[in-house]
Amino acid sequence: MIAEHFRAKLDTLPTEPGVYIMRDAERRVIYVGKAVNLRSRVRSYFHDSAQASSKTRRLVAEVADFEFIVTATELEALVLECNLIKEHRPRFNVRLKDDKRYPYIKIHWQDPFPRVEVTREMRQDGARYYGPFADVGAVHQTLDLLRRIFPYLTCTREITGKDRRACLYYHIKRCPGPCIGAISQEDYRATIQQICLFLEGKTERIQAQLQAQMRAAAEALDFERAAFVRDQISAMQRVVERQRVVTRARADEDVIAFAREDGDTCVQIFFIRGGKLIGRETFLLDGVEDDQPSHILGSFVKQFYDEAAYIPPQIVLSEGLDERLILESWLRQKRGHKVAVRVPRRGEQKELVALAAKNAAETLAHLRAQWQLDEAKWAAALADLQAALGLPEPPTRMECYDISNIQGASATGSMVVFVKGIPRKSDYRRFRIKTVEGADDFAMMAEVLRRRLLRLKAAGEKEPRAPGARPDSFALKPDLILIDGGKGQLNAARQVMAELGITDIALASLAKEHEEVFVPDRPDPVPLPPNSQGAFLLQRLRDEAHRFAVAYHRTIRQRTGLASSLDRIPGIGPRRRKALLARFGSLDGIRRASVEELAAVPGMTREIAERVKDLL
Repeated sequence: MIAEHFRAKLDTLPTEPGVYIMRDAERRVIYVGKAVNLRSRVRSYFHDSAQASSKTRRLVAEVADFEFIVTATELEALVLECNLIKEHRPRFNVRLKDDKRYPYIKIHWQDPFPRVEVTREMRQDGARYYGPFADVGAVHQTLDLLRRIFPYLTCTREITGKDRRACLYYHIKRCPGPCIGAISQEDYRATIQQICLFLEGKTERIQAQLQAQMRAAAEALDFERAAFVRDQISAMQRVVERQRVVTRARADEDVIAFAREDGDTCVQIFFIRGGKLIGRETFLLDGVEDDQPSHILGSFVKQFYDEAAYIPPQIVLSEGLDERLILESWLRQKRGHKVAVRVPRRGEQKELVALAAKNAAETLAHLRAQWQLDEAKWAAALADLQAALGLPEPPTRMECYDISNIQGASATGSMVVFVKGIPRKSDYRRFRIKTVEGADDFAMMAEVLRRRLLRLKAAGEKEPRAPGARPDSFALKPDLILIDGGKGQLNAARQVMAELGITDIALASLAKEHEEVFVPDRPDPVPLPPNSQGAFLLQRLRDEAHRFAVAYHRTIRQRTGLASSLDRIPGIGPRRRKALLARFGSLDGIRRASVEELAAVPGMTREIAERVKDLL
């Protein structure tokens, strides 16, 4: 049944292709879709036949308004839909579970001596990118293996070949030493090209090149070089042995299948290059309930290949897609060549799809078991803390505070937040100590906690926040505040809470020496078994607060040292210092710059540039 307030608006929708955006009563975008015919597609949501899906029923019940954008073609609508889903992450759309950017391997091919690094952002900068990958740990393992076979550069120094000595990586054979001229630019780029071929799955070409290099070195009586290349070949062969040949047609293709259970959905993608399975990745999806398999796979294909560094000529799926033709057009546009999307009915590809689906199901089962185990652990931990600290409820939201300083210098404080035993990093906060001079940890802790609790009280006195607005971390009241330290830090925190009249937040401290837990008005430690889940949780919380405080303290020290080095130069004030750092990035970068480059920085003169060069 179409609601009366929608009827007129639905009747005036255009019959052209475009994108529709549905919003709830708080103006949040809750769904984005594309259509060949906007009027018929949007009206279909409000017909009785669409109400068979529970997800559609909930969506329609929450829609308070909708808007649309007309496009010239369905392909333009698809591109716009992808961008809007990426921007708004509507909760009724099928989407990749993590909202972080996925990692890529980046090779700075545009540089004379290309570096290799991990990045989470692709740019049109002339570099070569490989990915995206789901597991950054696996990416680093891959690079560690590559660096053992093909040593490469990671530092950002300017390579002149005239440095007096190389760094440690050269001596442990993880860098070929272009900085000291130990390898020519041509030979170094040839090594990086081999890394590129490895990441593209073209290992046979690499082995042929290495074999030729070994023979040439042996014929030139350079036996040390020949032995080094021989070891590279052996290491390559060990890698290749683990790569399974899966198709007789030596093609490049991606094979995609998924599994789901009780609302959880796992997608498995196999990367096949030259007929060999060179890797696989697993992705979890949100917003999947009773969606059709074709819709799930179509949504994944659009989001994954919108960010992919490489699109193969063929994509093999476990299910057919309603929008296959338009997706093929979109993929062809991104790749620059034809891309076929197909569902195999028999043969090797059918077997590969079945294998991908089996792996997806097994991975999902493993993850669900892990999630259930983790949930049981944090539930037990919170129950331990509730009993030990005498709390009325389990402490769902816990905050921990720590101080970091060296003899009072560059003092910082940290606030970390765990919700249901899981770190909530978006709610972490850092503090610069402003009112305490000298090394007085108790006063520093009091300052940090006072500033935090004053923000809590101020939030309670404000007008209610606008519907849909994200709450400030300081506006959320913790169930438990944990202080890193002993009775001294605990008493400092207790005095602040008494001063502000706060009595409804539990307070405790964790002393490092014996991992003892103290609470106010109790001289002896709380009898919390050292091997209990509650004790482990408090230690994790404390360690995270310490790590966060130390990291910020280190950053402040580095900034202070850098600023002081430049501030000692006559003529360099805050504005010129900021301009120099923006241009060259670091003190080393400024040191390496020529007088002409320094003088070209806005606000600099040649006289001051020469002074900087002389004094640094």
